[in-house]
Amino acid sequence: MSEDAAPAAGSVPDGTGDADLVIPEEPTEAVREYFGTSFSALEHLVDMLLDEGEMRGLIGPREAGRLWSRHIVNSAAVLDFLPKRGQVLDVGSGAGFPGLVIAICKPSLDVHLAEPMERRCEWLADAIDELGLDSVTIHQARAEDLRGKGRADVVTARAVAKMSKLVRMTSKLIAPHGQLVALKGRRAALEVEDARNELKRHHLLAEVHEVPSVMEDESTYVVVARRDV
Repeated sequence: MSEDAAPAAGSVPDGTGDADLVIPEEPTEAVREYFGTSFSALEHLVDMLLDEGEMRGLIGPREAGRLWSRHIVNSAAVLDFLPKRGQVLDVGSGAGFPGLVIAICKPSLDVHLAEPMERRCEWLADAIDELGLDSVTIHQARAEDLRGKGRADVVTARAVAKMSKLVRMTSKLIAPHGQLVALKGRRAALEVEDARNELKRHHLLAEVHEVPSVMEDESTYVVVARRDV
C-alpha cells in the first residue's frame, strides 16, 4: 500500500473499494479523569456528533475517528486560561468547539456563541437544549457584526483566522483588561510574530502557551493576548 493510500487514523479498509469504515475513537482513562464530573456531558456531545454530525455538515466523514483527541481534548486546552466567572464570547463556534466544551466544563461562566451559519446555529441550539446548558447564548452573526453590542472578558477562537486577522476581527469585542484566547497549531509563535504590529495597535500583549494533550503526543498551542488598557 502506498503512503497516499494509507487509511486515516481511526479507520480500517472496508474491503469494498469505497470509503473506509471509520471506527469511533474511545476516550482513555486519563481523559475520563481529566474531565471528571464534566465527562458524561462531553460523552453525550460526542454521541450526538457521531449520530448527526456528518449528516448536518458539522464534521467530515472521517472525523468520528478523532472526535475526542482532535476536538474535545483540543478545545479543553483553553480552560486553564479562563476566569472562574465572567463572560466568554466564542467566535466562529461551528460545531461547538471550543464554546460548548467551555460551557460544559465551566458552568459558572456566561458563554456566548457567535456563528454566522443558520444550520450550525440550529445544531448549537439543539445541543444546548439536549445537554441542559443554562448559561449559553447563541448569536447568528460574524464577529464583526457584534461590534458595538458589548464586550466580553474573554474572546475565544479556534480555526477561525491567522492571528493578525483574528486580532482585527475581535479587538473591539474584548473588554478593558480582557483577553483573546486562541487555539493554534505548532506555528503559533510565527503567527504571533507576524501579528506583532497588529497586536501593538490594538493594545494586546500576546504569549504562546504549549499545552500537552492528555490523549496524544502532539501538544496544543494557546495564544493568550491580554488587553493592557
